[in-house]
Amino acid sequence: MDGKVAVISGAARGQGRAHAIKLAAEGADIVAFDICDEFGYTRAPAATFEELTTTGDEVRALGRRCITERCDARDLAALTGLAETVAAEFGRVDALVVNHGIWTVDRNSWDLPEASWQESIDVLLTGAWKVAKAFVPYMIRSGNGGSIVFTSSVNAVVPQPSAVAYCAAKGGLQMLMKVLAHELGPYDIRVNTVNPGRVDTAILEGGNIEASMEYHPYVFGEGPRTLLGGDPRRSPEVIADAVAWMVSDEAKYVTGALIPVDSGRMIW
Repeated sequence: MDGKVAVISGAARGQGRAHAIKLAAEGADIVAFDICDEFGYTRAPAATFEELTTTGDEVRALGRRCITERCDARDLAALTGLAETVAAEFGRVDALVVNHGIWTVDRNSWDLPEASWQESIDVLLTGAWKVAKAFVPYMIRSGNGGSIVFTSSVNAVVPQPSAVAYCAAKGGLQMLMKVLAHELGPYDIRVNTVNPGRVDTAILEGGNIEASMEYHPYVFGEGPRTLLGGDPRRSPEVIADAVAWMVSDEAKYVTGALIPVDSGRMIW
């Protein structure tokens, strides 16, 4: 990734920070942004600007340049402004890792408040499209090809009772990826999704796991349902290893693909 620029959403902590550090270690300069604010219907604690600052500090400690900015993926004007800043500072965008996300559960689909549904769809699906809309023109303009990776989920394929909005958004993200792979192929820009299983980040905090086990114990109360055994939680760095390969030239013929990193959960 020497001489390349990677833009990462949801970069304050967790998978986003792991992506930033991994790609910086591989030689990329980094643009890290995050909303750093509460959501209306999530149980997990909000990311903070201090955490985003830490991401930037850790990237710079590796000798790479880093732009950090508080930015909401639902705000197209703010995203466009950030893209203009990146173009002025770096003159190129080579990798776009659309990583931000939330996870909300309710007992059943019909119990879900309308506003909760809308928040999840806006963040997970519409927000992903807006990030792409803001940055893809600069990737094309750079003329260097590149790679886009959307952080999807095993739940794009395997349904989770009680998380209808999350599953629907992640399923929609798969088709967004495939359409963009067709459209961007002529520009030598590859588009894929990484599909993690359970990742050990703050999104697991706040009671979603416990609520899911209460609501649907036949799904959550019978062990990890993975093929490799042991604790089903993966570290964010494991996902970052996969993403680093996906955005590198080593994966230059991989596009339109769903890449699971889930210990076999998807085929359990």
